[in-house]
Order: sequence, then structure tokens, then C-alpha cells
Amino acid sequence: MRKGIIVLCVLLITIFALGKEIVFWTAPNPLQEKFWRPLVEEWNANHPDIQIKWSPIPASGSSEEAILTAIAAGNSPDICTNIFSGFAAQLIEADQLVSLESLPGYSDLIAERKMETIVEGWKFGGHNYVLPIYSNPMMFWWRKDLLEELGYTRAPRTYSEVYEVSEKYSVKNEKFGALIVLGRNWWDRWFDFINYYYAASGGKSYLDVEKARATFNDDAGKKVATFIDTMFRNEWTAVDLGNFPFYYGVVLGGVKGPWDLNWAKEQFPDVYPNILIAPPPVPDDYPADQPVHVFADTKGLVIFKSCKYKNEAWEFIKWVFSNVQNDLRWMEITNMPPARGDLTTNPIFTNYMEENPYFKVIAEYVPFAIPPALTTFTVDIQDAMTQYLIEPIMYGKKTPEQALKDASSKIRRILF
Repeated sequence: MRKGIIVLCVLLITIFALGKEIVFWTAPNPLQEKFWRPLVEEWNANHPDIQIKWSPIPASGSSEEAILTAIAAGNSPDICTNIFSGFAAQLIEADQLVSLESLPGYSDLIAERKMETIVEGWKFGGHNYVLPIYSNPMMFWWRKDLLEELGYTRAPRTYSEVYEVSEKYSVKNEKFGALIVLGRNWWDRWFDFINYYYAASGGKSYLDVEKARATFNDDAGKKVATFIDTMFRNEWTAVDLGNFPFYYGVVLGGVKGPWDLNWAKEQFPDVYPNILIAPPPVPDDYPADQPVHVFADTKGLVIFKSCKYKNEAWEFIKWVFSNVQNDLRWMEITNMPPARGDLTTNPIFTNYMEENPYFKVIAEYVPFAIPPALTTFTVDIQDAMTQYLIEPIMYGKKTPEQALKDASSKIRRILF
């Protein structure tokens, strides 16, 4: 009897010593790993009863494939970053994720980080399952030196202004006004048509997921499609502009993300000082006093329903994201804007913004940066945009109106 009691006590002591373990996966990115490693080490040192078992998402064809494989095997992580909206929708529909607003202190954390507007774009069925970590507004970069040679002191704001500078700058088969279409990959639609549509429509979504239809066959969509068509028909842009057309002066401008800044500084130091960052161009009748909405290249963090210690996992998340110094450190390491609405007003970030004026311009648009529509059909929908909308306009095979109609009809069938 006494021996049994001793064994039981040893087991209880062992269980207590082991504590609770939370499996945490982050993006397989060296800079993000540099951010997370010391935070996990600090937490573990101060919380022996709640240990974070951290690792990058396992190597696979993609992060999504690795996560789905883990779910199928019953080995999904408890917390995972690097979740984009389309994959989030897939996980939500599979009933894999925790609704974050059900956890204690969620609304307080969102308010503290001024994220109320930002999280609206991540809602699915009226609930928030994803905590956005970073938000990269996709802005238009212009060559300030080349614009000045043409007599301009600011970036073109409207379509007509883009036409004007393009006509002055373009030389047949040599130089072009702008890189308007980024490519034929499905993800390119985020950075061209969808980006332009957000800007032209005042931030309206291009899909109505609940009604299973595309919304871009409207006045704003027609203006965007006509803009793209006009640039191609006048040869102010082209299907193939070669490698690094912006840096070699083949184009005056094009869409780029914040991650290009450090690369540009290293690879093209002569061009770097001549970068002029502005929002995407808008229709001529777009009010000058209204903010321009842009596409947000953004990913977030989720908690899986299989997590045994949901509240403890959430405590770790709150511990990280309630400390504004962690956001400053994130910016310094990754050069990407954290998903919070006070980047240009919080004094903690003032010095960084002053030392990085390009970053400041980008950060000003984080509150107006909108993620992709949350749908499980992201790839199919954007492949349809490429096949039925972008390519016919690029090659002059359809009018903008017909291309919009055909793409909308195809997407309607996909969503049904």
C-alpha cells in the first residue's frame, strides 16, 4: 500500500513538473524566426508550468500543405502563424479554429492595438478566427528622378495623370509608363486588379461570399478594367517588361511591397533615393479628400480547436501582442508593418518612422489596407480573373465590359 502511494506521488510530481505544453508553429522565414525565438525563450523561462514548444512550420510544398497534413495525422499545432485569408476560410469551414472573441480580453487587446478597422476585413460569418500579425499595404512606387525630368514634382494620382506621364515617357518597345499587370499567376490578381478595385471603389470587396457572386462588375470595376485596357491599347505598358523594369527605368512605376525596400537599397543604391511611394491611381472622379484603400498582403495567427489549453495559449498571445515594444522590434527585424492602427501616432514608433520615411508612408495606409475576401475558392476565383478578365484585356480580345461580364459569370459558377 505504502509503495503504491509513493508511486502515485512520483507520478503526480512528474506530471506537475512537466506542466502544460503548447505547440506553436511560425512562418518558415529567417527574419520571423529571429523575432519569435527570444520571445518564446523569455516566456518559457518565466512560465515553467506553461511551456511553448516552438518551431517553424515543417518543410513541405507549402505552409498550407504542412498544416493540412498535420491535421489529417492528428498532430496539428495549438497556435500557428502564416495564415492567409483563403486558407483561414478553409480551416473555418472545416471547424478547426477557435473563435477568438470568445476568449477573455480579446476586445481589450484589439482596442489597445487600435485594430478595430483592421479585423473587420478578417471576419467570417460574423466572427474573428484570425489575429492579423502584419499588414503590408501594396503601394505604387514611382521613379521620382524620371518624373522630375518630365516636369512633375509628385506622383500621378488619377488615371488621367497616369496617361499623361505615360504618353510623355513611353517609347515604343523600349520604355513604358507603368507595370500595370504583374503576371499570370493567380496571386498576381491581389496586386493588380484587386488592388486597383479596392482603390477605385473606396474599399468595397470584390466578392460577396454570402450571396456567392462577384461584385466587381460595377461602375468601379468598369473604370479599373478600362484603365488597364487603355494602358495596353496605347502601349504604355506591356505583357513582358523584362527583369527589374522599375530599377532599370523601363517603367516609371509599378506596385511593390515593403519587403522590396531593403533589397532595393542593397541592389540598386543609386535608384533607392529616387523612390516615390504613393497609393495606386484612382479614377478621375475619386474625391481628393477621401482615403485610398489598398490591398493588404497580410497574414495572421490562429488557435486550433484541438488545443488542450486554449486559455493558456491565448495568454501567451496576449503577452506578446500587448507589449508595444514587440511591435517595434518586429518592424526593426522584418521591415513589415505590424497590424495595428496607431503606427504613425504612437510615440513609441516616432524615431523609427523618422529614420525610415519610406516605411512611414507605407504605414499610413495600414488602416486602409484590406485583406483578400475570405473564401475557400481563392485560387479558382483568381485563376478565373486571369483567364476571363486580365488576359483578354491584355491581348485586346475582349472589351473591358465583356471581360468583366464573363469573369463575373464564371466566378458565380465557382462560388455555387
